[in-house]
Amino acid sequence: MESEQTGMAEASIVSLNDFPEEVLLHTLSFLPTSDAIQTTLLSRKWRYLWSSINSLDFSNDLFPRYDSPSQTLRSFADFINRTLILRSHSPLLKFRLQLFFGENRYASHVDSWVRYAVAHRAIDMDLSFFMGSDFIDLDFYNPSRYGFPFSALRNGCVGVLKLTHCYLSMPPAGGVSVARFPSLRSLCLDRVPLTDAMLLDLMLGCVNLEALFLLDCNGLKNAYICSSRLKELTLQNFTSQGASVDISAPNLRSLSTLFFEVGCIMDSSLSRADVYFMYKLEDCSHWSKVVSFLSNAQHLTVQNWWFKFLVRRDVSSGSFLLQSLKYLELRTGYSKLDLLGIAALLEISPNLETMILDEILKVDEETLEESNEESEKFVTPIKFSLPSLRQFKMKHFKATQSEKDFVMLLLQSEVVIEKIVLICADVAGTYIPPLVLVKPPRGFQITRSL
Repeated sequence: MESEQTGMAEASIVSLNDFPEEVLLHTLSFLPTSDAIQTTLLSRKWRYLWSSINSLDFSNDLFPRYDSPSQTLRSFADFINRTLILRSHSPLLKFRLQLFFGENRYASHVDSWVRYAVAHRAIDMDLSFFMGSDFIDLDFYNPSRYGFPFSALRNGCVGVLKLTHCYLSMPPAGGVSVARFPSLRSLCLDRVPLTDAMLLDLMLGCVNLEALFLLDCNGLKNAYICSSRLKELTLQNFTSQGASVDISAPNLRSLSTLFFEVGCIMDSSLSRADVYFMYKLEDCSHWSKVVSFLSNAQHLTVQNWWFKFLVRRDVSSGSFLLQSLKYLELRTGYSKLDLLGIAALLEISPNLETMILDEILKVDEETLEESNEESEKFVTPIKFSLPSLRQFKMKHFKATQSEKDFVMLLLQSEVVIEKIVLICADVAGTYIPPLVLVKPPRGFQITRSL
């Protein structure tokens, strides 16, 4: 009997070679291409399997280092060239390249790799030419950047494009808008210099664009984003003094801004927004301008500058309400002025169901002084209006006196909430389980840690 069971157990063991080729190819597609090629050593079945994978991932970071960065780059380029020559002509889904572009003589190589990906019907293309300072040899480093040939996408299938730390080599004036790139639906530009005219040309040419991410794109002054199909927009680190971006996107549903001034949002039905500025006095006007466009938001992440709403009513008119707001994540402190701001926000959010509080960056001294002065104007007791709140969570809870006072104030309010979760901050690197307060018939009690 024992030998029979042993035989059955051995028969149930499945070798990798027993899996269908489609499963093996799918598994290989998640590996860096250099690792996928190493599987040729496993067995005869694996010898040429890598050449049919539909995802190519070339990373300078993972490539063996040679005596000099220049030699490493030359060997890495040779490896990519050989790989593309030996690969079968099967279509691509994704082409990813991470390359420290330090020498202009490799531009023609990168151009040929881009053309290869487009010719093989790649849908997702991710090209990064930024490498950490630990890899850079200062004697070798060249500040030149690769110029991505945007016209190479013409007649291709690229639907998702991400470019990091390069230039855009655009067709002649108006070339993008004339040529049209209907396949492109998501575009992310990270540390890619842009002018107002270039951005407008991109928006006119990428007629089906649904998601746009502009991260640290210097050069914009008074840009205009106009799109009938755009649904998601992320703008980060816009530093031009006195400049802004106007948006006209009737189908825009999600807006995320980080240190980025938005001038005007027209014809928008925003349901989700993430708005953040450095907590400095001069940025308050930018914050209030963006917030004034969020009356239809259902999901909002924002910092606590709502005491400004009490002092100046500069967010909007006195009738301004966040009537549709259901989910709120608020970056805040717990001073008297912060609590006044929270109370002001809750007052104009009658249908709020979920509230999450998180810590905020340290404010500058000028903002602190103004905050202290403005807090003296309010002598009425703080009261929270929470008619619909069901879930409450506080992140990075340190059990400071101000935090405990806030929790007590919340417990004393007339709320329908049944559970409060306090996610404790780590102490000296030690994890502390969250505290959960539940509301039985006789009031809140701490029942357990998660």
